[in-house]
Amino acid sequence: MIILIIILFLIILLIMGIKITFEYNKTGSEFEGCLKILILRKIKIYSTEFPSKDVTTDDGEKKEKDRNIKNIIELAKPCFKDILNYLKTILNSIRINKIQNHFIIGMDSFADTGKYIGIIWGVLSIINPIDRNLKISAEPSFNGSRLDGRGTNEIEIRIIKLIVPTVRLILNKDIRLLIRGVLDER
Repeated sequence: MIILIIILFLIILLIMGIKITFEYNKTGSEFEGCLKILILRKIKIYSTEFPSKDVTTDDGEKKEKDRNIKNIIELAKPCFKDILNYLKTILNSIRINKIQNHFIIGMDSFADTGKYIGIIWGVLSIINPIDRNLKISAEPSFNGSRLDGRGTNEIEIRIIKLIVPTVRLILNKDIRLLIRGVLDER
């Protein structure tokens, strides 16, 4: 009986999927955010908060990371089409519940601020009508260089739509070599 309940729970989990919620607020150099991963739309399985932290790296680490990325790109070249097909499958399994973001953008020059905010408004006028749950806005700031924002993002991922493509992807020899190469570079 317990095994039957576990199997039933797993089937419901696969059908309903997982919900990912990310809320953030960036003002100046301060960044605050919260990431939550929920199953069955209510049960929290992972949650983390992002306080403002200053992270510095030295040049030696940066050169080593660049070399590692070049090796990974060389391994990824033969399986680029397979990865693109898998990314399309992931996009088809995602449902947008709510994406509401507001950005405040400013540059040192008033003319540059106006030019870039015009381009951004043009792009947003194309992106926003794609889905009724998508609301992205931007406003100019003429008080110097600035990039601030706040937002609430909720998406659902249907796991059942990803099972067969994931197995198909992992069975590909080039993908396995890529995964091995990424693990070795760590």
